[in-house]
Amino acid sequence: MTDKNQLAVTMMKEGKLEEAAKLLHEAMEDNPGDAAAFINFGNLLAAVQEYEKALRFFDRALEITGESAPALYGKGNVLYHLEDYSEAIRAYQAAIASGFQETDVYYMLGMSFYLHGDLRRALPHLQYAADKNPLDVDAKFQYGLTLAQLEQIDDALAIFQAVIDIDNQHADAYFNLGVAYSYKNNLEQALAMFEAALEIQPDHLLSANGKTQVQSLLSKRGEEGK
Repeated sequence: MTDKNQLAVTMMKEGKLEEAAKLLHEAMEDNPGDAAAFINFGNLLAAVQEYEKALRFFDRALEITGESAPALYGKGNVLYHLEDYSEAIRAYQAAIASGFQETDVYYMLGMSFYLHGDLRRALPHLQYAADKNPLDVDAKFQYGLTLAQLEQIDDALAIFQAVIDIDNQHADAYFNLGVAYSYKNNLEQALAMFEAALEIQPDHLLSANGKTQVQSLLSKRGEEGK
């Protein structure tokens, strides 16, 4: 990476995007064969949600290098934001094959499979991301959500509880615990989870609906027991 590239990356981290863009333009003009400048400019464009433009710079970097793991990862992120999940999957898989081993690529690959509707292929990647970074609440929660949707309820319960152990204000985790306990017909525990979610987020409509349904079932159960 040239000095201008290094300085541009520093500027980007400091939020000085115009200065970074100027430096990267100069770097690309100075050395049109420097893939790093194209990758960094692609990342800059992606940061300001200029996704279509960013894609062109990642593709140019790949033309120069043949295969560049950072360019493939950046391209995958852009395709993900463009909701082209099948192409994002290909880019992330190619990034991993090219040696990109950051935990984020596994999380993003898992999310791409998840949003593409392929839960079974999403699961191992989300599990890997959650296991590699045990304090990553997003990865852990999405892993639990995928387990639940695959009806692996006991495993999902354990993961949602682990999310709450990290972040006890995670209303969606409490809600999903409520759903899981309802599925297991543990209505009292389900009600407690829905109430916990509503205490954190009073406008959590799904939890409010879950609470109403569980209260109705408990009422019927009580009447039948008389």
